[in-house]
Amino acid sequence: MRQRSLTYRRGIDLGIRLISFLAALFGMAMLGWILSIVILKGMPAINWQFFTELPAPPGMPGGGLANAILGTLLITLLAVLMGVPIGLAAGVWLAEFGQQSKTAEAVRFAANLLMGTPSIIIGVFVYVAIVMTTGHFSGISGAVALAIIMLPVVARTAEDMLALVPSALREAALALGVPRWKATLGIVFRSAKTGLLTGILLAVARVSGETAPLLFTSLNSPYWPESFNEPTANLTVTIFNYAMSPYEDWQTLAWGASLLIAASVLGTTVISRGLLWYRSK
Repeated sequence: MRQRSLTYRRGIDLGIRLISFLAALFGMAMLGWILSIVILKGMPAINWQFFTELPAPPGMPGGGLANAILGTLLITLLAVLMGVPIGLAAGVWLAEFGQQSKTAEAVRFAANLLMGTPSIIIGVFVYVAIVMTTGHFSGISGAVALAIIMLPVVARTAEDMLALVPSALREAALALGVPRWKATLGIVFRSAKTGLLTGILLAVARVSGETAPLLFTSLNSPYWPESFNEPTANLTVTIFNYAMSPYEDWQTLAWGASLLIAASVLGTTVISRGLLWYRSK
């Protein structure tokens, strides 16, 4: 191996450190720039009407996005109810039963592939599978699309969190005659509950800002959501529609909705990171 001087190696180390620091600084600056613009342009739209009233007709001042806020919450809740149980079950099987088997490796590969799949492709898939079959857009199809996006995140996070639980706990439970399923649910799950909750929150934050899959599934509506079997108002598609409109009031509401989504995603991420920090203590 070619010998290099100490001064040369220190210079290379300093250069790499400097480049890494500048790259991190650039990323933080871009994030701060984006957040500052969203806050400055979105704050004028945040008032009582924004959270309680329906959108005003085109060209008329006032109105809010209460229907889109409620629709987003309902679609996300339905997606959580569909995606989280399946994701947790998959994570438990990978960590506790499948482990290093060929089937488990295939499932991990599929989960990683699904995590990297663009959300618009998942939206098109659900459009063909549900919207074209039923003949209309619906909140259910939007929730299914978000659940598919959420599923691999929950599964891989659950596997990682369960793998951190010491094997001695499982062995002690089994040695006392506790059935495997009861030891998994009563002991392993309880030990990893903070990490599992963190994974669920990260998955919710992941789907909160998705627009493309909802364009193909839930579409949008100017009315209150009364049924999941019809087009359902949601914030992300509303932002897309209002930002493209020529009306200044609608553009202001789009900035307000952007601020609301950014705040909710940031809040969810901070809470999940806080839980991870608490678990590591």
